[in-house]
Amino acid sequence: MTPKLPIPADILDLLPDAVCVVDQEGRYLFVSAGFERILGYRPADVLGRQAFDFIHPDDRSDTRQQAAQVMEGMAQRHFRNRYLHSEGHAVDMQWSANWHPAHGVRIGVGREVTELRRVERELEHLAAHDVLTGLPNRYRLQQTLEQALAQARASGDGLALLYVDLDGFKTANDLGGHDAGDRLLQDVATRLTQSLRHGDVAARVGGDEFVILLPACRDAAAARQVADTLRGQLRLVYRLSDRPFQLDASIGIACFPGDGSDAATLLAHADREMYAVKRRVTRGNAA
Repeated sequence: MTPKLPIPADILDLLPDAVCVVDQEGRYLFVSAGFERILGYRPADVLGRQAFDFIHPDDRSDTRQQAAQVMEGMAQRHFRNRYLHSEGHAVDMQWSANWHPAHGVRIGVGREVTELRRVERELEHLAAHDVLTGLPNRYRLQQTLEQALAQARASGDGLALLYVDLDGFKTANDLGGHDAGDRLLQDVATRLTQSLRHGDVAARVGGDEFVILLPACRDAAAARQVADTLRGQLRLVYRLSDRPFQLDASIGIACFPGDGSDAATLLAHADREMYAVKRRVTRGNAA
């Protein structure tokens, strides 16, 4: 028997990816079997309908822009968006697309990347957050602080940083061991975040050092009030190895723009102020 090639649609239906053909207005003319496997819609459910009806509402604007670029001759290779599955949940997709002016159609090949996107989000979170406490780390604080400074410059609002160092943390480690110290740091992180206003940010920047970002903080007096509240929350009595233990904290304050106009200067000023507070406390205890 002389072999014959099957029709292209039968070949395309074997692909795990979704193959779609839409007209100039974005109406589906063809979808492969992979489209139903990934998104749950049969061809009869979508043919003749606008592709944008099936795209997550938050991603429709970007997708329209990408479609316009494709039709201008700019082929897309790795564009991502989210579709709505027939059962209602979002599905992350990655598309390659091209416009065929001679036929008046746009062809797209998409694969599901939901699991890949989940892993990427986890890695993004790990890169920007402290593993032990879940708070933003120094890298994320730097990004957030730069954004807050840009906003403060534009609006004329103030901004403050509180540099928090735990007093007595080494003693806590000695009494209860590293596991108890870790639990103490986690508790501190919880107390800090629960004491802050919406929009304030607490970050862990070192072993027992934290930085609090207070956007739109009007002046040093307001920052001092927040610092006193935080110190009161941290000075509650803990129990380590069945013994009462009271933590304390030294807190340095830096305000924009009086104490610095950039992130590095503000952080350095708050750090110096924190050590000045610690020295005063140490001298007071010695006396």
